[in-house]
Amino acid sequence: MFASSLVALAMLGLGCGGGETKENAKDATNDQAKQEAKKEAEAPAPAPTGDEKADAAAPEGGAPLAAELAAKAEASASKRPEEVSKVMQAAQDELAASDILERALKVGDAAPDFSLPNAAGEQVSLAKLLENGPVAVMWYRGNWCPYCNIALQGYADAGKQIAAAGGTLVAISPELPDASLDTQQKHELEYQVLSDVGNAVAKKYEIVFELPPELAALYNENFALNEHNGDDSNTLPLAATYVIGKDGKIAWAFLDVDYKKRAEPSEVVAEIRKLTGAEADGGE
Repeated sequence: MFASSLVALAMLGLGCGGGETKENAKDATNDQAKQEAKKEAEAPAPAPTGDEKADAAAPEGGAPLAAELAAKAEASASKRPEEVSKVMQAAQDELAASDILERALKVGDAAPDFSLPNAAGEQVSLAKLLENGPVAVMWYRGNWCPYCNIALQGYADAGKQIAAAGGTLVAISPELPDASLDTQQKHELEYQVLSDVGNAVAKKYEIVFELPPELAALYNENFALNEHNGDDSNTLPLAATYVIGKDGKIAWAFLDVDYKKRAEPSEVVAEIRKLTGAEADGGE
């Protein structure tokens, strides 16, 4: 996803700290960089190689999400200047060194209830969803993030399988409701996309972190992060996934500081089926 930021950096002559700009940088160059950023965010991941396909089992015939994300990461890394790679790696190292993975809610913890607006502006309550069965809650950073778009699309079939098994899948981001509507329509998703403005719910799950200044500058310059989220906090949630049982407790969790890694849909579907007693074909 950062190839877009890299294009902007290369064209504008920015250092890894977002410092000096070449005197001959023009407004047209800025516009071109932003256009390249949009193209990168919307570009599909390259087709996984045979080795990548073997890395994870495909959920009922679909391409494994891990392979698609790995292919996207490799394609983006090949275009990345060294100084930008350093900024990105430093940010990830800083997050890994923090206590966020220790603080984040885990299996056995009670899942905090929430009520958030969906793409249609209707309030969706976790408590109400749990009345019908277990719930899979998938956090994503925003529709500006190409890895999130790959993950959201990768869960299209999983959402149907989860529903057939008696569960519910919802996706949550800190974006404003209008952005959630765009996400729902762009991917033609049947599962609900919820808006958690200010990361209020994500904070209850202890999965929120603040971006380092250099990275925040790149996100705002190339992806208008603060505009998407409606605030200037420069905070994001981990790309975490929780499966919550009808008893309101977390039954399964995926947590990783690397935004390029996501919970495999097949694992989430399997956990929902285990909780509901559904068969692998979706029947009871």
